[in-house]
Amino acid sequence: MTFNKNTGRWQTAAVRVMDLLEYQAKALFREVGIPVLPSQCIDASRAIKQLRIPYPIVLKSQVRAAGRGKAGGVRFVENTIDGIAAAQSILDLPISGEYPQVLLAEARYDAQQEIFLAIAIDYQRRCPVLLGSASGGVDTACRQEALQTVAITGEFSPFYGRRLALQMGLDSALVPAIGSIVEKMYRLFISRELNSIEINPLGISANGEVMALDGKIAANDGALGRHPDLQALLQSLPIDRESPNGHQPLVGHSPVTQWFEWGQNQGEIAIVTNRRGLGMATWDLLCQQQGEPLGCLVVDLTTPTQANALAQALEQLTTSGVRAIAINLLADPPQLRAAAEAIAHYVQHRATPPTTPGGEDRVNRPTALTMRALRQRPRRSSPHTVTQPTHPTLFLRLGAAAIATALQADFAHLPVRWAAHSEALAAAAVSLTAQAVRA
Repeated sequence: MTFNKNTGRWQTAAVRVMDLLEYQAKALFREVGIPVLPSQCIDASRAIKQLRIPYPIVLKSQVRAAGRGKAGGVRFVENTIDGIAAAQSILDLPISGEYPQVLLAEARYDAQQEIFLAIAIDYQRRCPVLLGSASGGVDTACRQEALQTVAITGEFSPFYGRRLALQMGLDSALVPAIGSIVEKMYRLFISRELNSIEINPLGISANGEVMALDGKIAANDGALGRHPDLQALLQSLPIDRESPNGHQPLVGHSPVTQWFEWGQNQGEIAIVTNRRGLGMATWDLLCQQQGEPLGCLVVDLTTPTQANALAQALEQLTTSGVRAIAINLLADPPQLRAAAEAIAHYVQHRATPPTTPGGEDRVNRPTALTMRALRQRPRRSSPHTVTQPTHPTLFLRLGAAAIATALQADFAHLPVRWAAHSEALAAAAVSLTAQAVRA
């Protein structure tokens, strides 16, 4: 487990995580009794007219990226007219490449003090760890300097929460309230087998009342099968809206494929996955290996058109000029087998490209939609020369090791590289592109 100073969050690359949006995290907070403000989700600026929360309010962009306030994704408004303008501005604002599908309208809260609380797994100590800082909010540097930790080495007791509050240097009158919040956070953390849970900030009013003003929850992808309600929440996560500058899903407006860009989009590695959280984790692993991802394609393997969508996605990625495609899929065995068949068909098809009746090689040309979704690439040959596109190398990680072993037999004669886990997938893809650059 490491602390990312840029995002101000604890993270680990060893476990795949899937982040809930703030309004979904707060719904779980309500279940366990963590106090949250009256709120309402809106999906269009005109919905402000039907707002049931009295003014003044705060409008928050519902994206997973940190730093929403600094990016302009949080606005305070006093009336309906200002609210409509602010809502439209936030809906059209990308934060780390992600456009919000919904906004959270929430009552304002007069906090005299803001603190940071979190629970995460420490994989070195092999136990949950309570995290707390008396300097909550957006100042990550101060938060890190004042950060206190308490390891849960046995059965949880309210003592752990009170101990954290005392270590944070909080007023003794606040210790019982903070201890109660920590106890509820831990109950939610354990009952849902979460990877991490965070409240930042936890606002404290002048009379000592505490309120969770923001929340983040990262679910452990490997435990979702035991928590269908949490899985339903994750599956209901809204898809990015079409951006105003023309960026759209790579494969048209298909409901089973979405294209995401979370960086500068200058890389030569594309990601294909069936879960957005898994795609984000793969992106992070590529960056940790000093790789530069171009974008991530999320394909829904639960639909009847899964094979066609996956094959079409790979065909269009071939025309984009990427050197490697990292395919990281986790699903039930029947879905993985169907995906494997689509991938094998694509690999076999590209090995024998079709020709025109006159014998000239036909080049798969990128569509206008593809070129809007992918960055413009410099030409590597004369504009008068038609060349066959370079086929990217495919790196596969399909499900658990046992499933992958059964599927590998179908790929024995195909030029595909297999990886046992996500870290190996990222390392192999980055190594290939680095060798190509040196060559």
